Amino acid sequence: MIFIKTKLRITCLFLFIQLAALLLCKGYQKKVTYIFQIFCEPDATSSSGLNHTASDSNGTYCPGTSILTGGPLVVNFPSGLILADVEKKNPLVTPGGCYSPPDCEARHRTAIIIPYRHRENHLKYLLYHLHPFLQRQQLSYQIYIINQAGNHTFNRAKLMNVGFREAMKKEDWDCLIFHDVDLIPEDDRNSYTCDSNPKHAAIAMDKFGYGLPYSMYFGGVIALTPLHYLKMNGFPNNYWGWGGEDDDIAFRVLLTGMKVVRPKLQVGRYKMIRHTLDQGNAINQNRFEMLSKARQTWRLDGMNTVEYELITQQYMPLYTNITVNIGTQDGLHSHLSAVKK
Repeated sequence: MIFIKTKLRITCLFLFIQLAALLLCKGYQKKVTYIFQIFCEPDATSSSGLNHTASDSNGTYCPGTSILTGGPLVVNFPSGLILADVEKKNPLVTPGGCYSPPDCEARHRTAIIIPYRHRENHLKYLLYHLHPFLQRQQLSYQIYIINQAGNHTFNRAKLMNVGFREAMKKEDWDCLIFHDVDLIPEDDRNSYTCDSNPKHAAIAMDKFGYGLPYSMYFGGVIALTPLHYLKMNGFPNNYWGWGGEDDDIAFRVLLTGMKVVRPKLQVGRYKMIRHTLDQGNAINQNRFEMLSKARQTWRLDGMNTVEYELITQQYMPLYTNITVNIGTQDGLHSHLSAVKK
């Protein structure tokens, strides 16, 4: 009899671990505890008088402004850092790069979308700083790496369209942060939540002397609600190579009657990881001509026309890796044989 009970308990624990990984990734820690008590610890449940749902067991929302944030941060790049080190420092992050506060209900649910290719060194430093940064803000979040397959010309804006669609397939996110992989926030009061208008978070990069390079600049890190994103038809898909897409996106905000909001200059500070222009991301020579036509093209090219093929989706310890074929300037299936994971 003891053997049967032990075997049943082991089976229950195994099933619980599988279910817990899924629920934790979706931000339901309290439901995990409750399910464990109901199915694996029935005696504990009855003795404690627990007869309500897990969401009722505490129900305390996190404060409107987290008391864990401290303001200016020291951003460094430890020599020899590996992703395993980052994992050890973030034990509450679950597969897929998911986290929710363990002791209160998050008020905000944020997806971090990072367009990406061949930036392993940058990614490890971003994750090293970004996970604790987000946790101090007491957000429920998930980090998505949108990886462009192959070696054809990079298309940052199209990857962000892919990220929006794939992230919203999985969860009903309140806010989406579109984040360059080489930018590290330097002040944790810079909230990764959305406002009533599109928000430009990275307004003071060290690259630009901690100021805006020009008044319309809307690059680096931006925050949009799903409604904002769909209202402006997402981002353009036809900016292949470096430059131009940020200004096109800024035009879309204005053309839809919205405005850009920004944090205070001393709060929106970022350090850029220095690097040379990537191979496969040459300057877009047509960007100024394309920008001149943005008023005519924004409704015709964007979320309503994005095409891509999902190659793999992997729930890594610190992030969800989504690898996609987005094609080339000649179309989705051009030179398909050359696309590699």
